[in-house]
Amino acid sequence: MTERRAILSGSTFEEEIGYARAVVDGDRVHVSGTTGFDYRTMTISDDVVEQAEQCLRTIAEALAEAGCSFADIVRVRYLLPDRADFPPCWPTLRRVFGPVRPAATMLECGLADPRMRIEIEVDARRPSAADR
Repeated sequence: MTERRAILSGSTFEEEIGYARAVVDGDRVHVSGTTGFDYRTMTISDDVVEQAEQCLRTIAEALAEAGCSFADIVRVRYLLPDRADFPPCWPTLRRVFGPVRPAATMLECGLADPRMRIEIEVDARRPSAADR
């Protein structure tokens, strides 16, 4: 039977809406859209680059709990209300995703809270024992 388990970050959104930060399903890890909120304090920076950095910190924690890392990401999706906010984030995103080169999509769309300027969602494949 395939292992399936939820990973929670402690975000109040997870409880209020009814979702998990990530789901491990066998060797697949699906990380929910992650915004720039620091979920421990439920605060968010006004700066889009700082938000992107916080997204990545939260994603890294979920991936680690799932038994993988950024190196295991196969797909990334960037969601932004204003596409003009995307280029300032590129150096931060390139630092993390450049060595991995996952498939990527950027969408301009509304987000759940007007303070949110970027949301990042990733899918990863957990390495097998033979891959380690």
